Amino acid sequence: MLSEPSVTVLGQDAAQRQFKINCYSFQQDGIVSFNGWQYACFYSFLQSEEPLYVHVARRQLPRGEWEVMVLDDYAQTTDDGHNTVQMGISPADGTIHLSFDHHCDILKYRVSAPEVATRPNDFDWRPSLFTPTLNSLPGLPMTDPNFAYVTYPRFGTLGDHMFCSFRDGKAGLGNDHLYKYMASKKEFVFVGTHLTGIQSSPYVHGMDCRNGRLHVTWVYRGFVHYEGWDDPLDTKHKQQAGPNGAENNHNLCYAYSDDLGYTWENGAGKVIARLRKGETITNDAEGIVAFEIPKGSGLTNQEAQAVDQEGGVHVLNRDTLDGGECPMWKHYYRSPDGTWTQRPIRPVTGSARGRLAISKTGDLYIVLPNFAASQVQILKATQASGYSGYDEVWRGDQLAGEPLVDAARLEHDNVLSVLVLAEEREAPSGRQVAVLDFQL
Repeated sequence: MLSEPSVTVLGQDAAQRQFKINCYSFQQDGIVSFNGWQYACFYSFLQSEEPLYVHVARRQLPRGEWEVMVLDDYAQTTDDGHNTVQMGISPADGTIHLSFDHHCDILKYRVSAPEVATRPNDFDWRPSLFTPTLNSLPGLPMTDPNFAYVTYPRFGTLGDHMFCSFRDGKAGLGNDHLYKYMASKKEFVFVGTHLTGIQSSPYVHGMDCRNGRLHVTWVYRGFVHYEGWDDPLDTKHKQQAGPNGAENNHNLCYAYSDDLGYTWENGAGKVIARLRKGETITNDAEGIVAFEIPKGSGLTNQEAQAVDQEGGVHVLNRDTLDGGECPMWKHYYRSPDGTWTQRPIRPVTGSARGRLAISKTGDLYIVLPNFAASQVQILKATQASGYSGYDEVWRGDQLAGEPLVDAARLEHDNVLSVLVLAEEREAPSGRQVAVLDFQL
């Protein structure tokens, strides 16, 4: 069992809103460590409960005090859980990148001065470190149509490089675009459209680079036509659960790239898309389906992915294919030799999604929310067992949201840092953005 964590509150959550906007599974790095410091991003308010502002926090590890910066020149007002804030760090030049407030909206992006993350002691933590809000990625024209309809941006590392990806289009009718940050020029280049939906849209679990290989897993959401779907002024698709919902999710898919996202191969090693030639991965690409999971089987989107030190790919999702009415959380695993397996973990409790992370010793930690009971449960699957068993190692109460994990800190320091929403005991209607630190 894990010992009880230390708990640090970063700020107040927007509990007054109908929809949560902090701690969602599609924030690839809502909390991340780099160069001996830890960073987190979230929304909170100032004097009154509205509007919200992007907050960015940092601390020196292992026990430094958190410093919280407020970017108060951009007010976030839309009550929509899609409009989270994302963060990435470029290892090449120490810039910190932010993207925020999208659900089929024009891109919103900010970047820090160089070396803020590589020489953190040399910089006071203040808003002037960041550019104003930009509507395009540096080096690319603001007129690029890809920047006009952005949802689900994410950042991640590609060795010494950093990538940015996002979906354009509406739910069920979208594509995923990939960009690479060139630190030498402080600009992005367009790599290509790596995932294209045909009467559907791909929903990515994660994009992780390990030993030079970029892995991506995703599900498709089939599109269902509705009245006014082709109206340029249509906003029905921007509802929290719009006309094309998770009931249309299907198939768990996988591909990888060994050249920073320019060439993609299926699980058998066959090239299926050369982005330099304008190619893309489509629904009918050969060999991308790891598991055929029909629509209406409880499959969700963007749950979790992790890649272990040996190159094994772990996916957390859920389905009803074991015969019960209630979906089962499942661990879908691609071993380093390319063999896929799936194992049930336990019944799903609510719609909230979980998280995966790999420890320093290669063990898998599965962080699962229990929405109905306001709990978070942490399970462990050991590398020695072939990840075949799931033992509960901690359970905590009065926690909400979809937990986010600092994967880098777990692997390098053997500390499991979990970003969660903590319900205030003194104020039942309130929530706080908090970090739980478990020393393994």
